[in-house]
Amino acid sequence: MSFRTQRRKFLLSGLAAAGGLVGSLVLHKDRQSISTSQPIAPSPLPHRVLGKTGLSLPILGLGGAGQTPLSKPDAEKEAVEMIQQAWNLGIRYFDTAASYGPSEDYLGKVLPANRSNVFLASKTAKRDRDGAWRELEKSLKRLNTDHLDLWQLHHVSFPEEIEEIFGPNGAIQAIEAAKEQGIIKFAGITGHHEPDIIIEGLKRYAFDTTLIPVNAADVHHPRPFISSVLPVARQQQVGLIAMKVPAYGKLLRPGVLSGMSEAMGYSLSQAGVHTCIIAAETVEQLTANVQTAKAFQELDAPALANIEKRTQSTWEDHSFFRDWA
Repeated sequence: MSFRTQRRKFLLSGLAAAGGLVGSLVLHKDRQSISTSQPIAPSPLPHRVLGKTGLSLPILGLGGAGQTPLSKPDAEKEAVEMIQQAWNLGIRYFDTAASYGPSEDYLGKVLPANRSNVFLASKTAKRDRDGAWRELEKSLKRLNTDHLDLWQLHHVSFPEEIEEIFGPNGAIQAIEAAKEQGIIKFAGITGHHEPDIIIEGLKRYAFDTTLIPVNAADVHHPRPFISSVLPVARQQQVGLIAMKVPAYGKLLRPGVLSGMSEAMGYSLSQAGVHTCIIAAETVEQLTANVQTAKAFQELDAPALANIEKRTQSTWEDHSFFRDWA
């Protein structure tokens, strides 16, 4: 029995045991025939087409990690309230990962009611085929769904990881099998450590998306993502998702940027960026972020230069996450 047949049978039986999801994996063949440009539920937020996926998404999605109830144990009430409010406010893109604590579980309590109208993304940090597939199985169960709109290789940071991913029995084989079976629609690569690693990944495989840091401090880093990865992504029509937009709030401190409008405005004004994900600590903060996205107007070159000038002296403090790997 082949790897794909074994894994599909395991996943199917596991989902049935977990609660008999409606339609289970038998719907995947039909789902594959649906156009990727099919619109999701209406949203008051501005939309952009996510690269070659052809899918129109709001310019703001909800992040599932960081200082947010979504990644905190024993915060189910607050997390569920935030996810529901995000939907009510027009958020249609929800980002999580297998390693984000209870984030997948919390999303799985709210999103199934509107599953066909949201863009649901998760990630795996496993670099081998079997390990990645096992995480995919667990993610689907926790999210209470039978498919992901986007499955991403999480925080790819080093050359040896690239070699394992694309080597014999590498995680890319799990991505290929999951795409073939309709368990995932799109595949992506993410990272916030080394731009050249992301570029190498994009050269080796036709990823649909990449998720990378795009913020007002990046331009000052000796190895910036904006000037290196963005041109490659544009050339390949890869959907580009900005993360670390306010640098965990550090860019919003007094004396740096005036607020989220400048942080988000800077990221979304970079050529090739299609959307961004930002976590929220409270429902009030989430609401404010949505209002900022609604009012977004692309910044011109002088405005971008002015923002960069104000981040020049403190860029290292705002790039601390680059050391995480």
